[in-house]
Amino acid sequence: MGREFLDLFEEWADSYDDTVTGKDLEYQAVFEHYESILDEVVSRSRGRVVEFGPGTGNLTKKLLDAGLEVIPFEPSPEMRAVGMQKLGERVTFRDGDFLDFSFEGKVDSIVSSYAFHHLTDKEKGKAFGIYGKLLVQGGKIVFADTMFETEQHYQAAISQAIKKEFYNLAEDLKREYYTTLDVLENLLVKKGFSVRFQQVNAFVWIMEATKQ
Repeated sequence: MGREFLDLFEEWADSYDDTVTGKDLEYQAVFEHYESILDEVVSRSRGRVVEFGPGTGNLTKKLLDAGLEVIPFEPSPEMRAVGMQKLGERVTFRDGDFLDFSFEGKVDSIVSSYAFHHLTDKEKGKAFGIYGKLLVQGGKIVFADTMFETEQHYQAAISQAIKKEFYNLAEDLKREYYTTLDVLENLLVKKGFSVRFQQVNAFVWIMEATKQ
């Protein structure tokens, strides 16, 4: 359920913000328009918000600045420490992940950025079932993440990364659980959601799913 990648988060915590601001050449295209992507997630969120995988708290800060109540769940102690240092007493980062978290009550929005690919497709479907029970009627899942229109687009991205000698990116694309729009749509519809997708850069799409 994503915790197999905690060692990567430990290594990445101190340099994550440098990566998202474009200082890592291999990942520049992945994080292109990063700030506006987060702003778009915020604009589609409302009310009481659960955030999964907040990392160093960049989306969390924008949600708080917009006046939303945020409950962030982050499995990495190192990431939590950076996020708490950044946001001070404004919010408490809780230990938890997309599937394993402790929360009672209902929420209006469930959000995440650059993290849902840590789950297998089977785990993604399980997560959507959990979120359907957590959300109020008409509540939304708003996730910004790397995903692909088709399997062919996914394989082409790996080939292109290798061609550019972006071997870390290529290995990342092969190692984690990146999926396609049709897979996500099918999983969501089975759990009682309608969904729409918007592409925001060459890698990242925003998935907005509404509880019916």
